[in-house]
Formats: sequence, C-alpha cells, structure tokens
Amino acid sequence: MAELSFYDVKSKSKFTTSDFEVREKSGRYFAVAKSPAKDATHECWRILSKKQAEELK
Repeated sequence: MAELSFYDVKSKSKFTTSDFEVREKSGRYFAVAKSPAKDATHECWRILSKKQAEELK
C-alpha cells in the first residue's frame, strides 16, 4: 500500500504512514489513520479524490 502524509491536529505534527484505511462518508472519500503520538487514541483523517480512493482500496 502507498504511503500518505497526515497532519495530526491535536499534537500539531505531520506524519507519513502506509497503515490507513479508506472510508466513504456522505459520498466523499477519506484516508483514516491512527495518530502515532504518545498515548493517543484518536484518528487522523485526510480527504481523497474519488480516483485516488479507487487506486488505494
């Protein structure tokens, strides 16, 4: 799977990962990854185009 970069709003840091899943919500596509921050349990979401979502599924 390809690597994508995400921005963690809570810890204010950018990270790249290939461990994410593609989700569809209200007709839009998102890549969702768990935050790598220490003791973090939240998710980081990134918007994907329809074409990009189909390639990453």
